Amino acid sequence: MFYIYEKSSTYIIGKMDKRTGVARPDHRQYYKTMSAAKAALTKMSKRYRADLLETVNDPQFRYAIAEAGYFHKNIEKSVKKTSLMDKTKTFMEPVNTPGYMSPSTETYWSM
Repeated sequence: MFYIYEKSSTYIIGKMDKRTGVARPDHRQYYKTMSAAKAALTKMSKRYRADLLETVNDPQFRYAIAEAGYFHKNIEKSVKKTSLMDKTKTFMEPVNTPGYMSPSTETYWSM
């Protein structure tokens, strides 16, 4: 499995919206092969250039590709959060943790 992720925040990037051409963070998106991830990144870049005609925020420069295990072990950043039930407890969790799996959200405690 391979991820396309944003270099600065390490959010996993989802597929590009066909109408707007915007790619949003989506922790579920992965690609089976490196070539599939490269093709998706190239497609994002071509769409971006066709719409804006500038290369400052081009996806080729903002995003990178990594193998899933390597990404979670060496690249993914963590954020400090506070537990919803016990406000005195703080913990670190990866930035791509979905809300229903984070003790800092109501969804976690209501399931």
